[in-house]
Amino acid sequence: MSFSSSDNLLDPVNGRNKSKYNCSFHESSCWNSCSQCCRREKIYQARVVNIGRPSKTQRFPSNKINNQKYNIFSFLPLVLFEQFSVFLNLIYLILALSQFIPDLRVGALYTYWGPLGFVLCVTLIREAIDDVRRWLRDREVNQTTYIKYVRRGETRVTSEGIKVGDLIRLDKDQRVPADMVLVWTSDRNGSCFIRTDQLDGETDWKLRHPIPPTHAFVNHAGEPSALFDMQAQVFAEAPRQNIHSFEGTFARTDIALPGIGDRSAESTEVSLNLDHTAWSNTVLATGSAVGLVIYTGAETRAVMNSSRARTKMGKIDREINNIIKLLFALVVVLALVMVALKGFSGAWYKYWWRFMVLFSYIIPLALRVNMDLAKIVYAFIAIRDPDLPGCMVRNTTIPEELGRISFLMSDKTGTLTQNEMVFKKLHLGSVAFAPDSMEEVVQGLKQHFESTASGRSGMETGGRQMRRTGNERMAEAVMAVAVCHNVTPMNEDNLGLGEPPSDSKSPLEMVDTFTDPVGYQASSPDEVALVSWTATVGITLVYRDQHYMCLRLPNGTVCSYDVLNLFPFSSESKRMGIILRDRTTRKVTFYVKGADTIMKTLVSYTDWLDDEAGNLAREGLRTLVVASRQLTEEQYEDFAKRYHTAKMSVVDRVEKMQAVVATLETELDVLCLTGVEDKLQEGVRPTLEALRNAGIRVWMLTGDKLETAECIAKSSRLVARDMPVYTFQNVTGRMDAHLELNAFRKRCEHALLITGSAIETCLRYYEHEFIELARQSPAVVVCRCSPTQKTQIVRLVRAHTGARVAAVGDGGNDVGMIQAADVGFGLVGKEGRQASLASDFSLYQFRHVARLLLVHGRNCYKNTAALALFVIHRGSIISVMQAVFSAVFYFVSVSLFPGFLLVGYCTVFTMFPVFSLVLDKDVPDRIAITYPELYKTLQKGREITFKTFFVWLLISIYQGGVIMYGALLLFEDEFIHVVSITFTALLLTELLMVAITIRTWHLLMILAEVISLAIYALTLVIMTDYFDPNFLRTVGFLWRVLAITAISCIPIIILKFIHYKFRPSIYSKLQSH
Repeated sequence: MSFSSSDNLLDPVNGRNKSKYNCSFHESSCWNSCSQCCRREKIYQARVVNIGRPSKTQRFPSNKINNQKYNIFSFLPLVLFEQFSVFLNLIYLILALSQFIPDLRVGALYTYWGPLGFVLCVTLIREAIDDVRRWLRDREVNQTTYIKYVRRGETRVTSEGIKVGDLIRLDKDQRVPADMVLVWTSDRNGSCFIRTDQLDGETDWKLRHPIPPTHAFVNHAGEPSALFDMQAQVFAEAPRQNIHSFEGTFARTDIALPGIGDRSAESTEVSLNLDHTAWSNTVLATGSAVGLVIYTGAETRAVMNSSRARTKMGKIDREINNIIKLLFALVVVLALVMVALKGFSGAWYKYWWRFMVLFSYIIPLALRVNMDLAKIVYAFIAIRDPDLPGCMVRNTTIPEELGRISFLMSDKTGTLTQNEMVFKKLHLGSVAFAPDSMEEVVQGLKQHFESTASGRSGMETGGRQMRRTGNERMAEAVMAVAVCHNVTPMNEDNLGLGEPPSDSKSPLEMVDTFTDPVGYQASSPDEVALVSWTATVGITLVYRDQHYMCLRLPNGTVCSYDVLNLFPFSSESKRMGIILRDRTTRKVTFYVKGADTIMKTLVSYTDWLDDEAGNLAREGLRTLVVASRQLTEEQYEDFAKRYHTAKMSVVDRVEKMQAVVATLETELDVLCLTGVEDKLQEGVRPTLEALRNAGIRVWMLTGDKLETAECIAKSSRLVARDMPVYTFQNVTGRMDAHLELNAFRKRCEHALLITGSAIETCLRYYEHEFIELARQSPAVVVCRCSPTQKTQIVRLVRAHTGARVAAVGDGGNDVGMIQAADVGFGLVGKEGRQASLASDFSLYQFRHVARLLLVHGRNCYKNTAALALFVIHRGSIISVMQAVFSAVFYFVSVSLFPGFLLVGYCTVFTMFPVFSLVLDKDVPDRIAITYPELYKTLQKGREITFKTFFVWLLISIYQGGVIMYGALLLFEDEFIHVVSITFTALLLTELLMVAITIRTWHLLMILAEVISLAIYALTLVIMTDYFDPNFLRTVGFLWRVLAITAISCIPIIILKFIHYKFRPSIYSKLQSH
C-alpha cells in the first residue's frame, strides 16, 4: 500500500514547517504564558513510521519529561516577580526600599526588611523544595531504562532517549514510556492487558492486541529483532488529545521472504485502532510486549491532556484583599492628617512618607504567611481525622471554602450508589424472572440443553411443546447475554487472559480442559454483572480471545464461537454489538445490546418494551435491551467487504464504519430486557438529610434515564418523602420553554426533575430565568446529562447565584464539573481514580462529605476569619499607639518602640498564641454533626465583613489609646519607663484578647500563651539597655501594667458577656445545654 503526500504522508517540507513552530513542552509556565501571543498555534501532522527505522528527515519532540517550573537562572527572578505582583508585598517592598534614604529612615533597616525577608525566604524555600521534588520525579522517569531492539540484537536506552520509530520491549508492571502501537506480545493468541488508571483514572484493565502480521512474523522467526527483516510502515493520524480513539493503518511493502511461511495466513494491510495502542503513562499488566513508538514527548496523549486546571482562590482571600486595600487607604489618610496637623511647611512630603512608614504595621504583612500555614494545619487535621479514612487534601489553598457551600452538584452512579452491579431481573416480554425465581431459569436451561443434546425436539405433547418453547426463548435470551459483551475471563495461571497453558495445541482443541474462571475483566461493571449472572444459571464464559469464545453449558458441554467482528460500546452510540459464528452449526448471528431509548428505534415493534423498561427503571434498575439478527453467509461477506473498506479509510473512518454497521442494525428481534441494580452507598440517606438541614441544596446530575433517576432520588431521600416532584416536560423551542418555566414558577417549592435536552433548551433562551427558578427548588435532578452539560450547569450556578458551589463525582465524566466548581470532591470508586486525582479533596465514600463540610469546613472558615481579624488587630493597635505618641510629642515622626521589639511583637511574642486560634472549636464535632443547622449561619459570610473589620478597628483604637494615654499619665518621669509599660501592657492585652476569644481550650493553646510570656520575660532580663531591671522589679511597675491592661480589656469582656446573655448565637445555646 502506498500513501500520497497530499493525503497521508508527512513530506520533508511539512516536517520542517512543523519543527519551526515546535515549542518544547518542558518550558516554564510563566514563559509559555508570556510568549504564547508571539507564537503561531502549533499544527500537528499525520506521519508514516517505518518499523525499526527512525526517520532522518522528520523532526519529532524529545521524549524527555520536564515538569519543573523554574531553572537555575529563572528561579529567583520569577519567584520575586510573582511575589511582588501581590499588592501587599509590593507596598512593603517600596516602604522597605525607602529606608535606604537617610531622610526617610525612621528606624533600623531590619525593622522593615526583617518581616519582608522572612516572608520571601519562606516562599523561596517552599518553591525550591517543590521544584526540586519535581526535578527528582522527572529524573527518575527520564533515567528509566528500556530494552530497544536493533538489527543485530538489543540494547538499552533511557526513557528520554526514545525516538519515534524505535522498537521498545515492555515487561510486566513496566510503565509505557511513549505512545506505541503494539507489534508483538508474549501471549500466543496475541493479547495483553494494560492498566490505564494513571491516564484516564479507570481501574479496569484494558485488553490490547498487537498488529496480527507482525505478531505472526515474530512468532515464526523466534525473536522481535527479526522485524528488521520486514519492510513495513505504519500510518498514524496527527497527534490529538482524545485518548479513547486512534486511526491508523499498517502496510507491508516487501515481498514474501523464503521460509517465512504461508503468506495467505498474513495480511499485507491492516486497519489500526485503539485496541492496538499503548499510550504513555499506562502500565503493562500481563506478559511482555514490543511496541513501535509513534508519538513522543509533547505529542503523546498523556502530555496533551495534562492541561493545567483552573487556579482556585477562596472567597475569604478576596475579602481579606479588599480589607487590606482599605487598610492601605487608611494609612495614607492617617499620614496626611498627621502632616496636616503638623502643617504643610518645608519638605512636608518627606514627613508624610515617614508617617506612612511608621503606620505601615497596620498593613499585616504576616497575614499571608499565617493563612498559608493555617491551611496546611487544616489539611493535616482533615487527613488525620479517623472518621475520614483515606481523605486526601490535594488543594490546600481553599479549605475555608468548605464552610460556605450553598450548592452541591452530585453524580449518581458510584457516588450516591456503590457502582457494584447486581443482576436483578430478566424480562422476556410475557414473563419476568427476579432473584426469587432464578431457580426456574436454572431448571429451564438445564432441561432445554439436555433435551437438545438428546435430540428430542418436536416429539412431545402439546403442553410439553409449549413448555419447551418457553425454555427455548429463555435459553436464546440467556445465551445472547452470555456472548454479547467484551468481557475476558481470568484464571489463576495467567491473571487475566483466560487461556490454556502454553501448548502446541490450539485453544479450541483443549476446550474440555478449561476451568471455570476466578473472575472477569471488562471496561464496564454492568457487563461483568451480566456475565457473572449467566454463570450462576449454568452458562459460563470459560475462554475468550480476539478470535474465539467458549461457553460451558448446563449439560457440561462446551459451545465455541468464532468472533467475526466486535463493535465496542461508546457514549455516543450507547450500544455495543458482536458478530459470531457458531462453530457447530456455522450460523452467523449479529447480537446488539444497548439503552432502551436507542434500541427501540432499531428493533422490530414490540408492544411491551417501553412499558416494561419504564417499570424496571422505576424500581431503580439500569436497563439494557438485548436483540439479535440472523445473517446468511452472503450477507456477512458483503458486510465484511464494506466494513474492511471503511476500516482502511484514512478520512472520516469512524463515520464510515458506523454507517456500514448501521446497515445491519435493522429488523432486529428483541430477545430480552435486563435489569441491573446499583445499590446505594452506606450512609447516603442521613448524609443527604443532614446536608438539606444545613441549607445546602443538592443537585443530582446523571446520565441515567428519567425514571431511574427519580427512583434513586426518592430512595436516597434526596427528595424527601413528603416533597412533591415537578417533572419538567421535554421542550424543544422557545415557546415550549416559556410555558414550562411559567408552570414551574408556581411550584418552586417542589423538587425539579428535568432532562439534559430540556435544560439545554432552557439555557439557550432563558438562562437567567431558569437558574433563578431552579435555585429556589429544594432538590434538582438532571437526567440524561452529558459531562459537558454537568460542567456548564456548575459554571452557570456559580455565575448567576454568586454562591459557593461544590461538586462530587467518582468517574472521568465528572472531572469537568469537579474542576469547574469552587470545591471539588473526588471519590475513589469502581470507575477509577481520575475524579479523585482531579479533585481538591479525595474521599472514599459520599457520606464523608457531610463531616468534611459540617465539621472541618465550619472550623476552617470560622478560625480563618478569627485569625485574619486578630492579625489585623495586632497591627492596628500598635499603629494607633504610634499615632497617639506622635500626636502627643508634637507630631514627631519617630518610632515609639525599638526595632527589635517591633519585629518581636509580630513574631515570637504573639505569633504562637494568635496562630493557635486555628485549633479552636465553638462546638464539639458531634454537636456540629447532630445539628447541621449550625452550618446555615456561615453561608452568609458574616464572619469576616467590613462590619466585623470596623468593630475590631474600633477595639484597636480604644485599646491602643488606653494603653498609650495610661502609660503617659502614670509614667511622666522617664521615657524608658513609658516604653517598658506600654509594650508590656500591649503584649498582655493581646494575649488576654486571644484567651477571651478561645471557646475550646487545647493543650497547645495553653503552651503557646505560656511560651510567649516566657520569651518576653527572658527578653526583659537580657535587654537591659532597653529595660531598667530595677524598675521592672518594683511593685509600681506591676500594678500600673495590670491596671492599664485591665482598663483596656475589661470593657471588651463586659460587652462580650452582655452580647452572649441577650443575643446568644445558636452554638452558644447548644453549649449552655
